[in-house]
Amino acid sequence: MNLAVEFGTLHSSSLGQNAVAIVLYFAVGVAIMGLGFVLVDVLTPGNLRKQVFQEHRPNAVAVAVGMHLALAIVVASSIFASSLGLAQGLVDTIVYGVIGVLLQVATLIVLEVAAPGRARDLIKSPTLHPSAIAVAVTLFAVGIVNAAAIS
Repeated sequence: MNLAVEFGTLHSSSLGQNAVAIVLYFAVGVAIMGLGFVLVDVLTPGNLRKQVFQEHRPNAVAVAVGMHLALAIVVASSIFASSLGLAQGLVDTIVYGVIGVLLQVATLIVLEVAAPGRARDLIKSPTLHPSAIAVAVTLFAVGIVNAAAIS
């Protein structure tokens, strides 16, 4: 019975390249999610960042959370489906991610047009409204469909 453990060889160059890739993909992912937040902010009345972090508006939080969860899934799928080459993989991730952001924005616009009343007006309300949850879940569902389409 042999109890020896085989560690193999260490390749510091590939480890360094992978560490750089992680940082670059992270930066691209954060930028895409930031773009999504900015565009949602443009589509909603008032300053979304202030409503979420200072005024603690639950409807603003619900919509922002739905958007960020959706975009995180889209970004993760974009990274997973991207090319093995780092440069092409980053470009793939940026293109797929921006398309995902635009589809999420389109979803908000369609909801604004199709839903009765003005969904955007509920963002500033100090009490949680079921419509905000419906918007957040819709954004999340669209993000899942986007992610599946990427893979």
